[in-house]
Amino acid sequence: MNLISVLLIAGVLSLSGCSSIKKLDIFTMEVERAPLDLDKPTIQQLEELKWIIITSENADEVFKKMEEQGLDPVVFGLSDKDFQLLAKNFAQIRAHMMKLNVMIDEYKNYYESDVINNDKEKQEVKK
Repeated sequence: MNLISVLLIAGVLSLSGCSSIKKLDIFTMEVERAPLDLDKPTIQQLEELKWIIITSENADEVFKKMEEQGLDPVVFGLSDKDFQLLAKNFAQIRAHMMKLNVMIDEYKNYYESDVINNDKEKQEVKK
């Protein structure tokens, strides 16, 4: 009998202890997407280069002109094939920049499409 009363008291106390815990109210809140603030990559203003074409026929003349202008007659040369490779490299850089611009546009369309559509709907409602 004593054991039964102890069990009943323990059961009542454990149940009453649980009743003091507050229930949590769970709700979902829709958050609007923030517009992306991504600038498109731009090419900085490049320094202007002066290209001098030196061949075996005009090398002496070009070096004399450079000395007269106070320039050191130093040559950094490219063969015609290396110049083509240089042009290909710049074309690849331009293509990569264009791809980055397209990617940024697509990200903006994806993330800001809801914001843009909501703004359009609000403007139509005001009219």
